[in-house]
Amino acid sequence: MEELSLNILDIAQNSVRANATQIDITVAELPEQDRLVITIADNGCGMTPEQVAHVEDPFYTTRTTRKVGLGVPFFKMAALMTGGDFSIQSQVGKGTLVKATFGLTHIDRMPLGNMADTMCILMGCNEQIHFSFTYQVGEKSFCVSTEQLQQVLDGVPLNTPQVMEFLRGYIKENMDLLSGGAS
Repeated sequence: MEELSLNILDIAQNSVRANATQIDITVAELPEQDRLVITIADNGCGMTPEQVAHVEDPFYTTRTTRKVGLGVPFFKMAALMTGGDFSIQSQVGKGTLVKATFGLTHIDRMPLGNMADTMCILMGCNEQIHFSFTYQVGEKSFCVSTEQLQQVLDGVPLNTPQVMEFLRGYIKENMDLLSGGAS
């Protein structure tokens, strides 16, 4: 994958398949530590310790539609190539937390990519799931959640084209404000 936002989309889709009802995605740029930290947490079915041990193996997947699962191994590799770290914590019946830390200014760090589109896809295609997205730069942060949006929309579906257009612009604008237009 060429952008981290696509890795985030892939990992979040794993959460969707795990029957999560809440998925929290955080992207934190920490310039003072020269780190970019991405977390995806869900309350899905979780994994056994054996599944967690195998999830980083590209030839292991629980999906029946294909024989390989490259999303997690690629995400881990992308983090490690920048001097970062990667971890998965999961408990059956409780959910899963995926955390990847990247060297923020490392030459091998992939660009973050289009998080506005990624979040619009996730929120618009999975209205039964509560998503929250937090973007942080240093001490400042921005958060948007489907619960907030649904309260304001008062019954208008999130996947309405006008709502998706607004949401995409809202996320992009707030990310640009925090990052100085560098998102």
